[in-house]
Amino acid sequence: MPISAYLRELRRRIGSDLVLMPAVAALVRDDAGRILVLRQRDGGALSLPAGAVDPGEGPARALVREVEEETGLLVTPTDLAGVVGPRATVYPNGDRVEYTVAVFACAVAGGRLHAKDGEATALLWRRPEDLATLGYPLRLLSWRPGDPPYFEPPG
Repeated sequence: MPISAYLRELRRRIGSDLVLMPAVAALVRDDAGRILVLRQRDGGALSLPAGAVDPGEGPARALVREVEEETGLLVTPTDLAGVVGPRATVYPNGDRVEYTVAVFACAVAGGRLHAKDGEATALLWRRPEDLATLGYPLRLLSWRPGDPPYFEPPG
């Protein structure tokens, strides 16, 4: 998805300086316990369905929007699996962002699985232990209902 109007205006004012950005990511599982991931168009890296929270938008609503935009699925967030961050990123144009990501477990409520917005070249199902390149701790990717939410301890 292209940059939001909010972030575009902010970037106009501050250039490539660091922006702290709240974000969300989805753990969507199939019946075999595999996690839905996207193969990114830019560079081919895998990622969870994820994105930034827009001004005035709650994290759960942002998650539903992002998953639908990227995968075609309508989801219901069921649990907060964890929070990670900061996740520093420098984009090819030099823009610097530090994301704090709330990761939600989700149930599929409808829709049809297909890459929608041009960010992904493929949607794939992968086992948590095969997703080390995502940069999320295995304990978070393996999160199941009843587990405590994951967070990175201070220090």
